[in-house]
Amino acid sequence: MSVTFGRIAMTKWLGCLLVLVLSWFAMEAVHEMGHVLHAVISGGTVQSVSVPLWGISCTHVEPNPHRAFVVWGGPVWGVLLPVLLWGAVQWGKRGSVTARVLMYFAGFCCLANGAYLGIGWVDHVGDAGDLLREGVAPGWLMLFGGLSSSGGLWLWHLLTLELRTRNL
Repeated sequence: MSVTFGRIAMTKWLGCLLVLVLSWFAMEAVHEMGHVLHAVISGGTVQSVSVPLWGISCTHVEPNPHRAFVVWGGPVWGVLLPVLLWGAVQWGKRGSVTARVLMYFAGFCCLANGAYLGIGWVDHVGDAGDLLREGVAPGWLMLFGGLSSSGGLWLWHLLTLELRTRNL
């Protein structure tokens, strides 16, 4: 019996790990899409986009006439696109498996992007460091990080409540 339990437990852990890894890569892709969108809108030229298997994704824009605008595009659209997609599906198919999966992903993106800026300003890491070098005050990063991360946790809380009421 313990062997069967061990296999089931291991399968669940591997499944959770796979979901986290896939969520991470999808979140990075949406985040980088935001940088690309802002680069195109602002007249910049995207030189490359990388979403590596190991490491942090990156979008290189040159020329980049509006650096802060392009940098903000990643976290802003990295949060808004998943939330809007979940909202559209939720509106049409409330409580469906697709809506619940998108709710999880929207929460994941909110939490990841929020933590990225909300904590990244301390060590001047990634987009947070770029925004600070462009003159954005740390308070704006903390505000975005706090609101976005709180929104992600709130979505996950609602998802948990929904799953409990449906006994899933």
